[in-house]
Amino acid sequence: MGNLTFVDVTLRDGNHTVRQQFTTDMAAKIATSLEAAGVSIIEVGHGDGSGGSSIHVGRTAAPISELLKAVVGAVKKAKVSIFLIPGFGTMDDLQEAYDIGVRVARVACHCTEADITEQHIQLARKLDMLAVGYLISFGMASPQRIAEEAKKMESYGAQYVNLADSQGYLTPKQVKEYVHAVRDAVQIPVGFHAHNNLGCAIGNSLAAVEAGAQFVDGSLKGFGGGAGNAQSEVLIAALKREDNDVDVDLFGILDAAAVLTDELQKKPHLAKTPMPLIDNDSVLMGYACVYGGYVLPVKRAAQEYGCDPRELVLRLGKRKVVAAQEDVVIEEARRLAGKA
Repeated sequence: MGNLTFVDVTLRDGNHTVRQQFTTDMAAKIATSLEAAGVSIIEVGHGDGSGGSSIHVGRTAAPISELLKAVVGAVKKAKVSIFLIPGFGTMDDLQEAYDIGVRVARVACHCTEADITEQHIQLARKLDMLAVGYLISFGMASPQRIAEEAKKMESYGAQYVNLADSQGYLTPKQVKEYVHAVRDAVQIPVGFHAHNNLGCAIGNSLAAVEAGAQFVDGSLKGFGGGAGNAQSEVLIAALKREDNDVDVDLFGILDAAAVLTDELQKKPHLAKTPMPLIDNDSVLMGYACVYGGYVLPVKRAAQEYGCDPRELVLRLGKRKVVAAQEDVVIEEARRLAGKA
């Protein structure tokens, strides 16, 4: 294995792009192609992780347990990973995933709430899984605060901590600062997960690796929430251009991207799935550090109260909103319209 471990999240974060509609047969074929390319960790599940399948954020085409079984049954060497946010996912979900054959647990939380991950990280360690602490939207706090949260996860037993730029808010210079701060604070490796709202996903991933990150995430065709993730096949090519020791074959990952495209074309309801796009909404959400799920609530509130949706996004950024604070959208729309 190379010194740098690549984690492909197509079958988890990429599920957002296909509206959570990856089927078990699609998942198995895509996972097989990823393993053939040399990918050692393949993340599977609802875009919001274990327990995420719901009316509120979208139901998966098959139960998450069935998706996991399909991928575990399809691969021989690669480790299957789950993403779990305590509250969405439970201890029972983690145990079930282990019983199915999942061997990597990435336990996630908002970047300032590492405390909620303790029990789940400890259970993952007890089960002898690779236990990962995962800090969502880490650009919303200072490097020093993120380092403190990473130290908590390390104390709970996390074997590496993953930093997720969930809004695609950061630039390469800033990513380096965060990675250096966390590396100085913990003894465990650091990983990085990019989003592409400002077109910096590849550059940010390269910057993270240059700063010492030992794990890096990507997804085929860039499939992922918002403007998408770092595109796996592009990222592997760029990493190899900079002579990074990563055990993923370039031709193999290109073949895996072709498999994804072919599988989508076989499904009439997915054949016209648009590739992740940096549209105006994505740019503004990234610039303001606002979660991409607010696009529709912002548009609805702006129309109802007669205010500029772009100004509303900037105000939400200043309020540092996180997911599920739609009431703040209404509050700021009313203020912006002079109706509060």
